[in-house]
Amino acid sequence: MSSQRAGPARRPPTDWQGRLLPRSVLGISALILAAALGAAFSGAILYAYYAYRLDRGLEYAATFDERLDTAVRTIEAEQEQARAAVRAELEPLQRLGATGETLEQLIDKVATATYFVSTLDEAGAPSVGSGFVVFSDAEQSFLLASYTTVAAATRSPGPEVRLRKGDEELVAEVVSWEEGRDLALLSIPRGGIERVPWAERTTTGERVFSVSGLGGAGGSASQGLVGDVSAVGIQHDTPVGVQFQGAPLVNASGEVVGVTSRTYGPLGFAPDDVFFAPAVADACIELLVCPDDRGAQGVNAG
Repeated sequence: MSSQRAGPARRPPTDWQGRLLPRSVLGISALILAAALGAAFSGAILYAYYAYRLDRGLEYAATFDERLDTAVRTIEAEQEQARAAVRAELEPLQRLGATGETLEQLIDKVATATYFVSTLDEAGAPSVGSGFVVFSDAEQSFLLASYTTVAAATRSPGPEVRLRKGDEELVAEVVSWEEGRDLALLSIPRGGIERVPWAERTTTGERVFSVSGLGGAGGSASQGLVGDVSAVGIQHDTPVGVQFQGAPLVNASGEVVGVTSRTYGPLGFAPDDVFFAPAVADACIELLVCPDDRGAQGVNAG
């Protein structure tokens, strides 16, 4: 007889459903309870999370206006800092050249106290220039002008000196003069005119402007640079036409630094493309009484 070896016994199929799913009612109930507890726990977590987000949202909304005001102030402060930085960068460029808007602003500021001066010279020919108010009371005003313009009127009998601004024309009196510095002091019978402020100082390389009393906008301006500042005056290259002699030489802020002259030559030679302007404070030596804070206070009685 042939013998047959028995093979390995087969295992019955695994009842995985029976292992995972309870068969009794109690087991099924326990499973449902566990699922319900899990769902409730998850819901509680989600509720707590959204409640937290809601509270944060309400807190943010409550402080929104304050945050917005702070942000606006911060932006404005940064903008002002940026503008200041830009102005600081542009200042050297502004000294090299002034725009039409700058000239208009200077004319508006200076022209109200600046007049066009007209008279005759010793030969009877027209002699013109400008003058600007340095002192004014309730009844009259005093103006600095160029001696060259009114030289003939300093002698008796002399020609009449007239000051004009727009449609207004006034007869002026020559009060005193200083030929060496090309300065003359005039008075007009009109008071209450605000004078042009005087600058504390001027520096080499500074942009300066001569503002005459003649122009469609009440005045006109020419511009140049200060080449040197010394005891004898201000050397500059501002173009000086005849209508500009005696005009205020002002800085970019509209403050007077000197009196424009076509003939003042303190170094002993006639100026050509470069001019000398007596510093406005030089008028305090002979013509005006000036306080310590600069500017004219009255007429020098001496």
